[in-house]
Amino acid sequence: MFYDLSFSAAAERSDRNPATWRRPLLCWLDAVEAGWAVPLLLAVFVAMWTAYLSIAYSGAGLHPDVLETWTFGRDFGWGYAKHPPLMGWIAGAWTTLFPTSDWSLHLMAMTNAAVALWFVDLVSRRFMAGDKRVIVLLLLMLTPAYQFHAQRFNANSVQLATWPLATYCFLRAFETRNLLWSVATGVAAAITLLGKYYSIFLLISFALAALAHPQRRAYYGSASPWISGAVGLAALWLHLDWLAANDGAPIHHAMTHARSDISTSLRDSLFFVLGLLAAMAVPAVTWIVVAGSRIKHVGAEMAALDNGLRLLFYVAIGTVALPVINAVVMGTDLPSLWALQGLFLFVVVVVGGASYEIKRFHTVNMAVMTATIALAAVTIGAPLHAYYRNSYGYEEGRTFYRQTAEEATRLWREQTGRPLKHVSGTESLALATAFYSPDHPYYALPATAQRHLQDTETNITNPEGWVLLCFEDQQDCIESAEAIAVAGRNSTRHAFALQSRLFGWPGRTRGVVAFLVTR
Repeated sequence: MFYDLSFSAAAERSDRNPATWRRPLLCWLDAVEAGWAVPLLLAVFVAMWTAYLSIAYSGAGLHPDVLETWTFGRDFGWGYAKHPPLMGWIAGAWTTLFPTSDWSLHLMAMTNAAVALWFVDLVSRRFMAGDKRVIVLLLLMLTPAYQFHAQRFNANSVQLATWPLATYCFLRAFETRNLLWSVATGVAAAITLLGKYYSIFLLISFALAALAHPQRRAYYGSASPWISGAVGLAALWLHLDWLAANDGAPIHHAMTHARSDISTSLRDSLFFVLGLLAAMAVPAVTWIVVAGSRIKHVGAEMAALDNGLRLLFYVAIGTVALPVINAVVMGTDLPSLWALQGLFLFVVVVVGGASYEIKRFHTVNMAVMTATIALAAVTIGAPLHAYYRNSYGYEEGRTFYRQTAEEATRLWREQTGRPLKHVSGTESLALATAFYSPDHPYYALPATAQRHLQDTETNITNPEGWVLLCFEDQQDCIESAEAIAVAGRNSTRHAFALQSRLFGWPGRTRGVVAFLVTR
């Protein structure tokens, strides 16, 4: 109690007579409703965390998930072998405007996170104004979702933006039941599914939340949900046609996660919930400090939510409960990172449901804390991370990506006198070579490479050949590559040792085996 009173007194004094260093931040907060404060916050967020990624990974290549996303995006398609197409479309569009480089894709990842936060703010402004809108964003910036999870731009992180967009459209359709927002909801729902099929849990949560809401008769008695459903199906039609023509390849990939027994699924479900709680730990403690003794009224505030926040609360519960139920029933894996994009729902409900005003003292302190964490990450954390990884490496070998690509390309050109067109082998090295080689060869899965080389007619009409790459300690990869090389009839084997370097400092060493199949 004394702790709460002391903070309240400090807040009162600060708001009456703010320190000089606080005044620019107060001016910034005054401009939230004027329209430029939130864009400025998001621009600084992108700049800081893009700098962090560029420094932290300056001695290493991009994460394999990002390289895979870029690989998918090289050719437009209504689907890809492992995932729905949205992430590939975004990467493909991005790299038509920006260079194919590490900093460019770091910027893409952080821009996606900023767009996600912008859509969250669209949802927030339905229920709150001013400082509370900023508080929602600051609390989310204290989770690992919008920096560390977002950096791996893949089917999971693309949902950071699609979920709040779909939620916003659904809220507007539920409120107005007019044609425009009904159509927008259907399109946004299709977009979420084109990002990742896991988003079906969000869409089902929409339907169940509307069914549990006091205004369910008005909504389901209108044309709105049926228009949304029809539009969503129409927007997905070409993807569904692609799935039918390609034996549902992404669905088969998704089903590889459905191999758990009941005990494993129950354990995964427990860790799923605990992981989400851990991700929310810092913002939760921050909010408790801000709320002080008023936190004891949170139960009553949740019971007194207005109709819009109540709908959002039902959706939030569904996005956690439905994956758990599905995991137990179907025996699927359930990592908590699959659900990080839904954390904004809980933050909006809690902050929007608070019946009291937040003192500027607390909002400014929260902004300073968030900025301090980001600044420390850029100036201290990023260099230490780069140094550590240069010395100890990554399991996937990211510190050797560029060197492997350059050496494989050099060997190929020296032996054949022509650009490298195809690469395979262990996935991480093959994806990296496709990205970092000046020839930008196309990546294919090993099985695809083997079928290609065993087809005599294809070999005659398409004689470019392949490079297959494995780390020397990956015996399974080497054995598979040898089999593919034998099928190619004309092949050579090369082994070379690499050493990572960070601004000239020597680091870890690792060997690579390359098979050059020239015919």
